[in-house]
Amino acid sequence: MARKQSDYLAALLSDDEGEAPAAGVAEEQAPSPARAERARGTTLLGRESALARVATGEVRQVTQLLLDPARVRVWPGNARSYNHLSEESCRELIDSIIAEGGQKVPAVVRRVEGDPEHEYEVIAGTRRHWSISWLRRHSYPDMQFVAQVAQLDDEAAFRLADLENRARKDVSDLERARNYAAALKDHYGNHLTRMAERLKLSKGWLSKMLKVANIPDAVLAAFASPADVQLKPAYPLAQALDDKEQAAAIRREAARIAREQAARQADGRPALPAADVLKALLAAPRAGTETPAPMTVTRQGRPVASVQSANRQGVTLRLHAGSGADRDEVLDAVRDLLGLLEEDGRGLQA
Repeated sequence: MARKQSDYLAALLSDDEGEAPAAGVAEEQAPSPARAERARGTTLLGRESALARVATGEVRQVTQLLLDPARVRVWPGNARSYNHLSEESCRELIDSIIAEGGQKVPAVVRRVEGDPEHEYEVIAGTRRHWSISWLRRHSYPDMQFVAQVAQLDDEAAFRLADLENRARKDVSDLERARNYAAALKDHYGNHLTRMAERLKLSKGWLSKMLKVANIPDAVLAAFASPADVQLKPAYPLAQALDDKEQAAAIRREAARIAREQAARQADGRPALPAADVLKALLAAPRAGTETPAPMTVTRQGRPVASVQSANRQGVTLRLHAGSGADRDEVLDAVRDLLGLLEEDGRGLQA
């Protein structure tokens, strides 16, 4: 802040009547009555000038607050998934806050109305809010959440949050894409050009992001983590899903891969890499088999139940002997298979 602006704001906050000299500053000889009167007039003029400058917006007062993070909610319009934050993902920030004796960079919040449990909501600074909350639960109960209050409507809040998230590598392309898709409807009346102009983004690039946002959850389940879904490799997958026949093959392959990923996790094996998953999904329509890939539920590597056929006449399942599964586990396997068939469009209700 410029020195003159700083002086004006300091004058607004100071109380010079009866104010003691600052520590380490020698007290000057008392001025004459005439000089004191002139000084008082100058001070009053300075205050009036400062007030006028603040009122016209020439000088903006920025107030930082020390808040209990429990009284601050997270604005749902932010792309970052608060539920996916963890000690591991915020470790560097947590260590920095501890080393510096507190949060140095304030978050941006706005006031909320009608919520008895919260007074503010975070627009920018979600990781800082999570980290301070974590520290208060782990040996730092007096740690405060530092924030500055802004008056923002939802569209302005979205743009502010988006600017911050663009610089964050831990906000995945999929998170941003789905955030853009929601904002297009909520803030821009489904006008892509208007949204691109407001965000100062390429219309073509934004269109690709919105395309990726439409990849269904059943297909995303094939990936070990949503963070693995990046714009450039995922865009061809999103395009392929526009074709009904290709989409059916991709969904079947995604269901198969998702089961394999689950089995790998249960056995403590590494997940399939995103590049391999994407390659398998894109290759599924070219497999050229009219008979869909078999659906099988396994237990410790042994088949429990599988789909033999699924057509308009009905569904035929096979229950495998020697799987080691008890009756409840077999029934669960049957339910899983019926659910997979419904996701694939071949369920009993199709």
